[in-house]
Amino acid sequence: MVHTRRKVVGVVAQALEDGGSDVALAISETSRQRRRRKSGRQAGSKSHAIRLWLLILPFVILAVLFCYLPLFGWVYAFFDYQPPIPLSESEFVGLQWFKMMVQNPAQLQTIGQVLMNTFAMSGLNILTSFFPLIFAIALNEIRAKWFKNLVQTLTTLPNFISWVLVYAVAFAMFSSTGMVNELLQNMNVISEPIKFLDSDSLTWLKMLLWGIWKGLGWGSILYLAGISGIDQELYEAAQVDGANRFQQIIHVTVPQLMPTYFVLLMLSVSNFLNNGMDQYFVFQNAFNMQHIQVLDLYVYNVGMGNNSLSLATAISMLKSLVSVGLLVVVNWMSKRTRGESIV
Repeated sequence: MVHTRRKVVGVVAQALEDGGSDVALAISETSRQRRRRKSGRQAGSKSHAIRLWLLILPFVILAVLFCYLPLFGWVYAFFDYQPPIPLSESEFVGLQWFKMMVQNPAQLQTIGQVLMNTFAMSGLNILTSFFPLIFAIALNEIRAKWFKNLVQTLTTLPNFISWVLVYAVAFAMFSSTGMVNELLQNMNVISEPIKFLDSDSLTWLKMLLWGIWKGLGWGSILYLAGISGIDQELYEAAQVDGANRFQQIIHVTVPQLMPTYFVLLMLSVSNFLNNGMDQYFVFQNAFNMQHIQVLDLYVYNVGMGNNSLSLATAISMLKSLVSVGLLVVVNWMSKRTRGESIV
């Protein structure tokens, strides 16, 4: 800006020295040059914005195809759809399936048990959501780099194993003829095999432990990244004040990770009804069906097992609407408590 003004003054001064008749012409020429530069910057800004939109366009298309386009399937909740009859030939029943969920006592009792299982599993997951935080801090305190990398690798790998393989491992170890029962019987600790898998005792706790084992290492990665981004001057200041390593964790590391933890916690609350289906599907059997059937698994069993796709769609539709409502409430709470919204 200063350079431009000096240039204008120089042009005007030169014009005055030449006789003063070309002052207006010089000023007009300088103004035109400034307008051209300004229009050039605006064109460059527009082209940059267009390039950014082109970069995110594939992800927008994927979001529309896999997140919004399937919402058209909600229309099945208002028809008595029986495959392979086309939807156009199915009977329109309106809100019949929604009324059935609240008017049929047997259906209402089943949904109540399913919701209890869902709330229990989601509540336990939220109560143990600080485990990855503690694990990340403990992992960061390991001084031997090779041992730290080994532990992190071993605890992260289970996340990439499908639940089908996890159940295969569980069956090999904890079935009636599995390694654990065989070992305990050979040691004369037990006389009859313990039914770890084919029983309904402590089903919620079993599912929680398997979930922690599978996701602990993966869940700690985000906190490890947060720890690496903490300003080292904070630790140096704490050392100058005489804080030991444990006090540095309490007063520096934990407070710096709290914003990340609360964001993840609020996202977990907004997904309170979304437990997933894979884990519970592979571990379900006739013995533990009462306490292992969460909402996602129940929707699958109703739609595919009982061949009632319309009722399953109605239940899934209500679940989605409640989840959106929970997200709105959690977003409002975040804005009120933290001053920042999560979406």
